[in-house]
Amino acid sequence: MKILLTGATGFLGQNLEPVLSEDYEVVGVGSTWDLRDQSMCNDLIIHIGPDVIVHAAGSVGGIGANKKNPGKFMYENLIMGTNLIHGAMVQKVPKFILLGTVCAYPKHTQVPFQEKDLWNGYPEETNAPYGIAKKTLMRLVEAYHEQYGFNGVNLVPVNMYGPYDHFNLTSSHVIPALILKVKTAMDNSESSITLWGTGQASREFLYSPDCAEAIRLAIEKDVSPEPINIGTGKEIKICELIETIASVMGFDGEILYDTTKPDGQPRRCLDTSRAKNRLGFEAKTSLMEGLTKTIEWFKAQ
Repeated sequence: MKILLTGATGFLGQNLEPVLSEDYEVVGVGSTWDLRDQSMCNDLIIHIGPDVIVHAAGSVGGIGANKKNPGKFMYENLIMGTNLIHGAMVQKVPKFILLGTVCAYPKHTQVPFQEKDLWNGYPEETNAPYGIAKKTLMRLVEAYHEQYGFNGVNLVPVNMYGPYDHFNLTSSHVIPALILKVKTAMDNSESSITLWGTGQASREFLYSPDCAEAIRLAIEKDVSPEPINIGTGKEIKICELIETIASVMGFDGEILYDTTKPDGQPRRCLDTSRAKNRLGFEAKTSLMEGLTKTIEWFKAQ
């Protein structure tokens, strides 16, 4: 079986490729193929002739990057996904796996988040354009299934972390940004670090190799296009998360909070029962184990 993996040079793609390559022929593509170009997408699909497309490419970032680039993130995610979904339908690719995002959920969603609540409100404002783009693509997969018999799978991963993540203070997600903050403070012998928000917001985190396992199961299983949450089902407050990271890294300075900055969505924690029932997926890596491995990888770089 031949898998076309988009975003192969990105954070998730670099974790996916070695897992999927154990069982399949994986053709990974990065930025050399401009997926915003419909004709280029069509040429790519015809050239590769895949049995499955796993769409892991995207324009992403943390709260700061989302606030600065709402138009870019919405346009690029919409156009790349639409081009690939339509091209896959036209070329009759047997299966398409779309990676959505927990950012698609409404800002105020009953915890744990259930897939039926995806459309019950507006996403958290700072990442709404990105979340709406991904949610629109999820609905497009369903619409193409209804009209054309398109075999699409909608996976909705929670916040991910792990090796190959982006460690910079402008576009990083939560965990790599916190690791980098602690490392910088230690290098500069600083006595404190300051985080955005109150520290009271909660997040759920999925170790990226665990997500790769969920995608492998989605390739193997025959599932309908209704969204499937992919996560651990466990949440942690940001204030507890930073204390854990500081402990693992050996930082004993003070942790301060800039409450003039946004927290983002108040809570994030997924109901993962559909993933267990339909895919047989359960995350295996504890947060402590995953953080330790991620920090070790970061230090090695």
